[in-house]
Amino acid sequence: MKLNKVREAPDKKSKLVTHFNPESLISEQFRTLRTNIQFLTENLNQRLFLITSSGKKEGKSTTIANLAISMAQQKQKVLLIDTNLRNPTVHQLFKTDNHEGLTDVLTGRSTLKNVVQPAGFGSLHIITTGKPSANPSELLGSDIMVQVLSKVSLDYDIVLIDAPSVLQSNEARVLANMCDGVVLVVNRGNTDLRKVMEAKKVLDIVHANIVGAIMNEKGRKIF
Repeated sequence: MKLNKVREAPDKKSKLVTHFNPESLISEQFRTLRTNIQFLTENLNQRLFLITSSGKKEGKSTTIANLAISMAQQKQKVLLIDTNLRNPTVHQLFKTDNHEGLTDVLTGRSTLKNVVQPAGFGSLHIITTGKPSANPSELLGSDIMVQVLSKVSLDYDIVLIDAPSVLQSNEARVLANMCDGVVLVVNRGNTDLRKVMEAKKVLDIVHANIVGAIMNEKGRKIF
């Protein structure tokens, strides 16, 4: 797994630092992360990337949001999908509503076209989770989800999927097998490295293609 350094934003206002402070060192480091993933899309024709972690509160959603914005700044057509149906956060980061989203498409209450929202950052679009679901694993593992990912991979240069943590639920395992690559986010100060290895083993079992890792420390991130 490839590693590159990325410092952590210092306060809440800076959560979307790649937009609010694009000239900062943090934004530059996200651009390095962006370049690494772009290499995969250009040379290996990979489009769908799952971002997950071994446990909760690893900084996963903030990382994927900044990465998505950084990619959109380079005129790429980017889609960010929130698949954390139990604890959605993408709509909070982008300050948009979550009345209609992915679950509505997967249950036939809406269409893909209706739930895709402009994020307000260039060519970046988002799909929020939508209405709560009592059976997230079944929905995300459905044939309709496969069709959704197949469609968006044709419509966008890159699709980033914010997934629940691997060891907390089954959803990341279900989705990992549908994606071209998986990136693990780890918090060095809080995460037991044995849990990280356990998460990797789980992903290996479902034949996930782990392409990198982001390690969060106090005051910095490493990819």
